[in-house]
Amino acid sequence: MAAEQLTGTLQRITFASENSPWTVARLVLDGSAETVTIVGDLCEVSPGERLKLEGRWVTDATYGRQFRFHGYSSLLPATTAGIRRYLSSGLVQGIGPTLARRLVDEFGAETLDVIERDPARLREVEGIGAKLSKRILTAYQKGRAVRDIMVFLHSHGVSPAFAAKIFKRYGDSAARVVKQEPYRLAMDIAGIGFLSADRIARQVGVGPDTLARAEAGLLHCLGEAVSDGHIFLPAPVLLDAAEGLLGVERGGVERALNSLQMRSAVVIEPLTEQAPPAGAMSFADQAVSLPRLHHAEQGIATRMARLCAAATDPMTEEEAAHEAIVAAGRHALGVPLSAGQQAAVKSALTSRVLVVTGGPGTGKTTIVRGILEAYRHLGLSVALTAPTGRAARRLQEATGREACTLHRLLEFNPGQGGYRRNAERPLNSEAVIVDEVSMLDVSLCNALLQALTTTARLLLVGDASQLPSVGPGAVLGDLIESGRVPVVRLTEIFRQSRESVIVRNAHRILAGGRLELPVAESDFFFIEKESPEEILDIIRRMMARRIPERFGLDPRADVQVLAPMYRGLLGTDNLNRELQALLNPHGEQVPIAGGRFKVGDKVMQVRNDYEKEVFNGDVGLVDRYDSETKLMYVALDERRVPYEAADLHQLVPAYAVTVHKSQGSEYPAIIIPLHTQHYVMLQRNLLYTAVTRGKRLVVLVGSRRALKRAIANDEMTRRYTRLAERLRSIIPE
Repeated sequence: MAAEQLTGTLQRITFASENSPWTVARLVLDGSAETVTIVGDLCEVSPGERLKLEGRWVTDATYGRQFRFHGYSSLLPATTAGIRRYLSSGLVQGIGPTLARRLVDEFGAETLDVIERDPARLREVEGIGAKLSKRILTAYQKGRAVRDIMVFLHSHGVSPAFAAKIFKRYGDSAARVVKQEPYRLAMDIAGIGFLSADRIARQVGVGPDTLARAEAGLLHCLGEAVSDGHIFLPAPVLLDAAEGLLGVERGGVERALNSLQMRSAVVIEPLTEQAPPAGAMSFADQAVSLPRLHHAEQGIATRMARLCAAATDPMTEEEAAHEAIVAAGRHALGVPLSAGQQAAVKSALTSRVLVVTGGPGTGKTTIVRGILEAYRHLGLSVALTAPTGRAARRLQEATGREACTLHRLLEFNPGQGGYRRNAERPLNSEAVIVDEVSMLDVSLCNALLQALTTTARLLLVGDASQLPSVGPGAVLGDLIESGRVPVVRLTEIFRQSRESVIVRNAHRILAGGRLELPVAESDFFFIEKESPEEILDIIRRMMARRIPERFGLDPRADVQVLAPMYRGLLGTDNLNRELQALLNPHGEQVPIAGGRFKVGDKVMQVRNDYEKEVFNGDVGLVDRYDSETKLMYVALDERRVPYEAADLHQLVPAYAVTVHKSQGSEYPAIIIPLHTQHYVMLQRNLLYTAVTRGKRLVVLVGSRRALKRAIANDEMTRRYTRLAERLRSIIPE
């Protein structure tokens, strides 16, 4: 059936969806007074605008005869009444209802032509001078341009929220970029990935075999690898992934990789010292990385080498005073230091850089306090910091000294995207202590090292047995593996910690041993259930009644479910749906982002947003929704952070989170489902990381077979990194 056309003036919008452009409106047809109902996707239109629509008439069982359109364009209003309504709609800044009436009274049906083609005549209207006439023309032209671009973007499958972001990024060039360079969207606009850009590219006529598409596909695959923590990919692995994604021949992908290298969009270097440099179109035994990560990893190695070379002379007066300083620290702490702890304090005094690593209960906090006291004895200014706000708060509580995030310490500048503290403007601190270094990725570590003075001391504290950082790299593991950076390993579990079954079982997991599973009063429980349905039912019952009643804990604020993966009945996606319904059944639905959230929901930030000063892993509660501004507010720490619809991809429900996302956090109680449907994720370091998140209570719910598999499987997924290798090549043994 051929499409019909309607032309008329938009009278009013009856209904506009919060989650999509879907709109029900009334249209006054041209040449008559008849008003009809139109239904379809409208973007950036207001009453008074004249529209040309394509679609067909239908009869709805409830609402009667409607014109359902699939395409439209905006036309200038043709009648004086339409022009007056159009100018009064607020689309043209500076013109309100009164001025709109005076303009139409003066110029009639020619009003819009006068504004656009002869704006000097506007001064014929009383109260309009040269400045106002120019402002009216500028606003009119901008309004037209914005609407034209919005309509164009929407017609190519771009949602209103992302259309606004695209226009904000490119301005008047938005339509040109989408038509001619659609793959730029994937690189420039947060939330638009390669697949979305690829769909838009197809709609604007970009062919599947273009060089630009192959380049974008390669960068997408490399970006996905970075999301998995890799610094680089072996070229054959990258080419295989891109070939599968794009569905094109190998030659086209290799040409695209060569093109990316030629314009420095990627760095390609030999995988090993024996491998030859990449020749034209030959990428065997080559490593491919994004320039920023290549330079970050290289920068860490270079700056670490300088710190290691600047170790203090053991014959100085400082060395002679070590015993007195350690004794003073021991006296100030009020507890005896073990031999390992004393060695750590001494190493912190004789080295410019030191890594302290150990599991739970081995005294890492005591070490930090002891070294702090030693630095105080030397009169050094010290900065305490950690990768996340949660970790920084824990460090502050443990030491009684102010601590902050690395982003705050380095004075991140959201406007320019860099740090105000750098090599040109280094930190004032003479010593920097960083906790939870297992969470430190290469970019942040490099930024920190750049900001240290040449004489600064650096203490890095973390548990190398935990999962590596969410961000790319394996900084802590690589520093230790290199064998070139001073390391103190704490292995002794102290008496008070030995009383905790959580601590004892964490070390048993590390050793691959059998867990201690007491049946009496304990802080660690294993509830054996075989089927996913039984496990889910136990989790619901524990969250609803058992833990709150027996331990007095708030299931939303104090209890965290940690799952190995996202999918499946026991994945975080389904667990969040189940727990939202259980713990927040009557929360007000937030009508943006597909209605995923309710007021009162527990949510987690899943990417760094420097403008909002919220970071990957921050957890808060949905505080309220403002229907006028269409903003959702999230209570994070003591702040209320606003989110618009286009930003909500940064948030996920957090009743249940993956173990990776829990890093750096401690919770009063945790529940961990374990089942063989998680088979590929049943790994020793993942279970260890999960168990060590619990402070007062850890509950494992699942099958004994899955538990045994997790403890036995010590084959960690290896990240593609080169930091250890770079350190060995720079720092002599």
